[in-house]
Amino acid sequence: QLVESGGGLVQPGGSLRLSCTASGFSLTTFAIGWFRQAPGKEREGVSCIGTRGGGPHYSDSVKGRFIVSRDNAKNTIYLQMDNLTPEDTAVYYCATDLTTGTLIDPIQRAYSWASSRSYDLWGQGTQVTVSS
Repeated sequence: QLVESGGGLVQPGGSLRLSCTASGFSLTTFAIGWFRQAPGKEREGVSCIGTRGGGPHYSDSVKGRFIVSRDNAKNTIYLQMDNLTPEDTAVYYCATDLTTGTLIDPIQRAYSWASSRSYDLWGQGTQVTVSS
């Protein structure tokens, strides 16, 4: 399973570091994606590390502000989030494609790190709220 932690309430311009820890398997051999979902909005791919397509990858909305990294010894992936804005408020999830490890979107039939359909194992999510 995957377990996220590190969410909370932060003021605009502040920072948070989210963690995604795996149990039952090693993260070193799998790509891990970070997604977020705000109320009333679709789940959005934010970042991905460890993919065949190089990377790490970032969405345009977070590029230059978020950094994804891994600590293999702790079997943990981190998402460092800086210069946060109210638009970053959402529940953040980490996920992986545990079955095939390919991040192939079954609808597009193509590699897509940013598509939630490419993943089959999800954490429970951690709330991030950016507000003054």
